[in-house]
Amino acid sequence: MVIIAGGITLIPSCISHSGKVSVALRNIHINAYQEKLLAAIASTIIPKTDTPGAGETGAHLFVLKMVDDCYEKDVQQKFLQGLDQLEKITKKNFGNLFAACSDEQKQQVLNRVENNGDYPPEVFDFYKIMKEKTIEGYLTSKYVLVNLQKYELIPSVKYNGYYPLQNTK
Repeated sequence: MVIIAGGITLIPSCISHSGKVSVALRNIHINAYQEKLLAAIASTIIPKTDTPGAGETGAHLFVLKMVDDCYEKDVQQKFLQGLDQLEKITKKNFGNLFAACSDEQKQQVLNRVENNGDYPPEVFDFYKIMKEKTIEGYLTSKYVLVNLQKYELIPSVKYNGYYPLQNTK
């Protein structure tokens, strides 16, 4: 009886999480696959090296939240249309969805957008916002702020509480 009750309480959480995104959004509606796609694009913009990339730091979630909260409705719609069109173009060119492509293929797609390839204008609008906010989200992520940036109250001046004072008389 206890096992059945435990199973019944766990099943809704497993089912409901499969199609929802990781961050609460009010104005735009995306599914779990689109979130995965944004993570793949962010990871291509700032890939993982000896430090975590944008996908690992959650920069794509920052992008989603910023687009949801800070952009007007028409820009939000262009962002989502550009995301869908980029996915369709990738499938047409490589026979795979963006997330399933190799790292080289992903880089080719984004380089072509960067170099003003023959894509629809929504793709460029999407990529401009995605790149800008991915970099901003990565640079303000907890990992970067704690592990990579060395915060100093006054740059290049170190405070020494034991420095001997000299009498100026």
